[in-house]
Amino acid sequence: MAKILIVGAGAMGSAFAFPCIDNNNEVNILGTHLEDNFIEKLKKTNNYHPALDINLDSKIKVLKFSELQSSLILESDLIVVGVSSKGIEWIGEQITKHFNGKKIPKLLLLTKGLSIHNNNYELLVDKLKRILNNHGFSNFDISAVGGPCLAKGLSNRVQSSVVVANEEIKSAKTISSIISTDYYHVEVSSDVAGVEVSAAIKNIYSMAVGAAKGLCNSQITEEKKEQNYLNTASALFNQSIKEMEIFVNHLKGQKETVTSLAGLGDLYVSSGGGRNSKMGSYLGEGLIYSEAKKTKMSKVTVEGAELIKEIGAKVKEEFSSDRLPIMMAMIDSILDDKKLSINWEKF
Repeated sequence: MAKILIVGAGAMGSAFAFPCIDNNNEVNILGTHLEDNFIEKLKKTNNYHPALDINLDSKIKVLKFSELQSSLILESDLIVVGVSSKGIEWIGEQITKHFNGKKIPKLLLLTKGLSIHNNNYELLVDKLKRILNNHGFSNFDISAVGGPCLAKGLSNRVQSSVVVANEEIKSAKTISSIISTDYYHVEVSSDVAGVEVSAAIKNIYSMAVGAAKGLCNSQITEEKKEQNYLNTASALFNQSIKEMEIFVNHLKGQKETVTSLAGLGDLYVSSGGGRNSKMGSYLGEGLIYSEAKKTKMSKVTVEGAELIKEIGAKVKEEFSSDRLPIMMAMIDSILDDKKLSINWEKF
């Protein structure tokens, strides 16, 4: 039995607790400093999690950040990071604060994203390593999880498959043994770049595939679009995989990873529904991003759009629309706040 601390009480962090507890681990969910009010409400409703529409297992302990005791974090065997991509710096600061002079336990990132540092792309694993290095730490072990796993499905214990990546494959296998169950199947990979980049950019391509119904044919009725948009979705999906291979290879990941769980699998799940796909549907209907965000998704974080804001300018420096026509169309749509237009001739 392992002692697992999940930092972040959002949908995926909370859902991830289910396979952990089902594998006979001791599991604590620690909300961030921004989630104290949410956790108060959670406790008052028998641990009902509104984003998951389910009550958390009674064996899962949920704590407000203000309730954190140093012993809880220091005695953990595995710390799971379930904060937003913007919260990586915060979690790095918390770890260095509590582990001053002590060995950091294994770390597992649920967080998906990609950032820019010194005008270079930076994996979130590398970002956290850099933060820890800057605080004098050198002996730590960070893995990342990717793959097609929606939080609601996981909390309902549906059959799911993911991949845990670590350059040290032995570490990935150790984490796999801790979190695997008869419904949560964990593959391992040493291709950290391939897994992390695929997990991040698939959110951009999910928006593109989500736009298929609006883009399929402007001359037919909405009813006809609903009945016939899958041809367009398939074309966008196929091109997305091709572009993901190019981009992953550019960041020193393996192209084969794109056609596995972390790439193709995750894109399939994400483009079938979710926040990125929903934003894509509005863009496909002809709304500009700012209008869609303000009127349709004002309180929702759209990871693909946020990623474009982070890396879009850098991507445009290094690629042309001939190589990445969908990526460039999405970047132009979000950064320039103009209607989405796909150049089909470049597929």
